[in-house]
Parts: sequence; structure tokens; C-alpha cells
Amino acid sequence: MPMIRPSSDLRNKYNEISEFCNQYQEPVFITKNGSGDLVVMTNELYERLCGKSDLHRLLDEGLATVNTGHGRPASEVFSDLEKKLEFSADV
Repeated sequence: MPMIRPSSDLRNKYNEISEFCNQYQEPVFITKNGSGDLVVMTNELYERLCGKSDLHRLLDEGLATVNTGHGRPASEVFSDLEKKLEFSADV
């Protein structure tokens, strides 16, 4: 269940909010005058969420490439990777 706190808690109960975020790796939603205003989360959670966003963007770009008829067969890509890896192992 999400934690929702008023904006005054940022000032008065910062340590409590920080401990919750760090312990549970969950965001805390901050309200201002009863409406959603901010989301507080740990750096780790933020980076993880950004990473997922980047992955989704890259997957969407890849699917768009395939859907337009561009791209290469997987067997060709893997063959090229094997050649590069064999070359790297020989060095």
C-alpha cells in the first residue's frame, strides 16, 4: 500500500520518510493542499526505474525497426557476435 504524506512531513518527519524509502525501496507520495504534488524515493529506486524506462524505449525502437522491414536475421547477428568474441579471445 503506498505511503501518502502531507508536504509538512518533509520538514517535520524527514528521517521517518527517508527510513521508509530505504527500508522498503518504495516511493512516498507527498501531497500539497490535499492534491498529489511530489514523489520521494531512494536514488537506487530512481535509477532502477530510469533503467526500465530506457530498456522499454530501446525495445520500442527495436520493434519499430523490425516492423518497418529493417534489421537483420538473428542467426546473422549471433554469427557476427561469435566471430567478434572469438577474435577477442585470441587477443
